[in-house]
Amino acid sequence: MHKMKTRITQLLGIEYPIIQGGMAWVAEHNLAAAVSEAGGLGLIGAGGAPAEFIREQIRKVKETTSNPFGVNLMLMNPEADAIAQIIVEEGVRVVTTGAGNPGKYMAMWKEAGVKVIPVIASVAMAKMMERGGADAVVAEGMESGGHIGSATTMTLVPQVVDAVKIPVIAAGGIADGRGFAASMMLGAEAVQMGTRFVVAKESIAHENYKKKLIGAKDIDSEVTGMSHGHPVRQIRNNMTREYVKLEREGAPFEELEKLTLGALRKAVVEGDTVNGTLMAGQIAGLVKKEQTCREMIEEIMAEAEKLLHGTVGVM
Repeated sequence: MHKMKTRITQLLGIEYPIIQGGMAWVAEHNLAAAVSEAGGLGLIGAGGAPAEFIREQIRKVKETTSNPFGVNLMLMNPEADAIAQIIVEEGVRVVTTGAGNPGKYMAMWKEAGVKVIPVIASVAMAKMMERGGADAVVAEGMESGGHIGSATTMTLVPQVVDAVKIPVIAAGGIADGRGFAASMMLGAEAVQMGTRFVVAKESIAHENYKKKLIGAKDIDSEVTGMSHGHPVRQIRNNMTREYVKLEREGAPFEELEKLTLGALRKAVVEGDTVNGTLMAGQIAGLVKKEQTCREMIEEIMAEAEKLLHGTVGVM
């Protein structure tokens, strides 16, 4: 299988332009190391975790692989300042950011040679990040799992590609070689995938969570939090039904917040599929089996190569 060269593979020093999403609780050292070792870019998802925990995770990845890996920093993390510093101290080469503007860390990161890749959901945000010195952006469509914007991947990616000169990574609704090839056609130079990697053999997500994801159908996706402007995509269950019902009744944010407190951990760690938050993208219906990260990446690249070289689907 050919190594695919794009500006992203060169920028990050990786073999294949596939980045694993920085999913809180799921994206820890086991998954990140496995994706990086297989030639993609593994990410540790900082989520709301304490800074010292992230330092440990970084060190554990380094023990397992010498390939490049990164950290996804959710800027709303109360210890974001400390984590931003640890990224530099521990010599992490790539950082992706979510939920906000990483501007205040930019000078420190650039000086340390860290590649900075913000996740964005609009053209305006992409331009702002480019002006601020970002090396690339992840254009994430609302098909993705977890916190989402309002544009679809199909519409967002080409508009962002036209608007900025830095490379664009497509995210949201990508789980196989077809999604990868389509992203390249839209002008992206890499893809970021979350949902499919949740069911990787190396993923520590609870067996119940994986089973729920593998069994999901195309219509099992539900978005909660529309009413207060923090929409989250997950697999429909008891908790989401209760949440949506309360939202319809106009329940205050505090009451809704109570319902979801610690719910992601419940799903990922404890395997509570009834009251936990089963974050997953609309693509869950395409995810059919547990495989190693290497098997996933190689399968995606082989399928994408055939498509991009016009050997499939030609009449």
